[in-house]
Amino acid sequence: MDTSLADWHPRTWRERIALQQPTWPDDAAHEAVLKEMANLPPLVFAGEARSLKRQLARVADGQAFLLQGGDCAESFAEFHPDNIRDTFRVLLQMAVVLTFGATCPVVKVGRLAGQFAKPRSSPVEERDGVELPSYLGDSINGIEFDEASRVPDPERMIQAYNQSAATLNLLRAFAQGGYADLHQVHSWTLGFLDRSPQGERYRELADRIDESLAFMDACGISSKTTRAMRETSFFTSHEALLLPYEQALTRIDSTSGDWYDCSAHMLWVGERTRDPKGAHVEFLSGVGNPLGVKVGPGASPDDLLKLADMLNPGNEAGRLTLVSRMGDEKIETCLPPLVRALKAEGHNVIWACDPMHANTVKSSNEYKTRPFDRIMAEMKSFFAVHRAEGGFAGGVHVEMTGQDVTECIGGAQAITEQGLSDRYHPFCDPRLNASQALELAFLLAEELKEERGASEITGSGERKVAASSS
Repeated sequence: MDTSLADWHPRTWRERIALQQPTWPDDAAHEAVLKEMANLPPLVFAGEARSLKRQLARVADGQAFLLQGGDCAESFAEFHPDNIRDTFRVLLQMAVVLTFGATCPVVKVGRLAGQFAKPRSSPVEERDGVELPSYLGDSINGIEFDEASRVPDPERMIQAYNQSAATLNLLRAFAQGGYADLHQVHSWTLGFLDRSPQGERYRELADRIDESLAFMDACGISSKTTRAMRETSFFTSHEALLLPYEQALTRIDSTSGDWYDCSAHMLWVGERTRDPKGAHVEFLSGVGNPLGVKVGPGASPDDLLKLADMLNPGNEAGRLTLVSRMGDEKIETCLPPLVRALKAEGHNVIWACDPMHANTVKSSNEYKTRPFDRIMAEMKSFFAVHRAEGGFAGGVHVEMTGQDVTECIGGAQAITEQGLSDRYHPFCDPRLNASQALELAFLLAEELKEERGASEITGSGERKVAASSS
């Protein structure tokens, strides 16, 4: 993609309507921070973003599966290497379950190292008759419910940058320093998973992997001789919501001459900000990164066709991922016309499923939660829709953590509404814990295995019914 020749610049979004942006109380202080950030080193590199796009091109062709997951919102208060390690570890476990259980390569993308801004349904929040500006993410204001904390502070963007840099440093060390070695598959098990049904399923799978690795070692193929066995590719993503922050970290790649948003490898635009005429779409249209678009039940075929034309005018494989977030009761009605329309126009896109956001409910005891059975139901329907439409279910996008939290009800752990209070610690939205995330991975492996057993995925991402054997 040649963005250098386009009539675009990182600041052209300022000519459009920009939703979900804070009102900074001191413009001079805000501009000073942006000037400082523009001189900071990039967090990721254009070559890494291109590598992700190449891997996502395999997903678009039906030859791999996208696993995207992490915290609903990163926080300054909970920043700790153990938390980063635990989330990374669960994503590794999920990827192993998918790869080994469904014989399917997995592209791993974390909602990490940049998920500091949050869209809100209302600009204000009210508690006990007191009204304050809404919490907009740690890169903007504080979650504490007091007047001082809710004032937007541009210095928070610097802190978000520094935390992202430290997180990326640790993630690169985990991915390339031996922690991701397949021979460590047993050591990735978290302690509390010992009490989980999914922990036992994972240990059984790990035993089978150990047997396979022992055979390969005997054949002279080991982590010492094969880099792919001791290292893994891991990428980062977040919603490109706070546009001044994204602009400040956008750079011209010296090798290609194209613009890249160097805050993350992959950026997405949310359901609330995907207006083709809006500032967020304008900004993302000019960067060379792989992009995502959240797609709710209100999206029309025309909406997505316009977005596909704007965000992927070259129809590049791996450039654009559409992430459906319909809810388990609406997906079978709302998703097929969208899939059909994109397919009819020949748009080369990845379809992934976010089964979390549209399945959020309030429990009888006033906790914001997500029923695990509804999450599972939406994922199953997502696969069913794509099978029916002759396409490929390309990925999953989940909010999850490696911590032993009780935020989503149900699952094999049978977390009840009354049990939510045991370890309810969401910074913004409820997340799957490690056991629930693994349970979802096993379901996905079964669906992928069935999909590949029932059909042959062609190089264009089309499904072709396999010939029956006699």
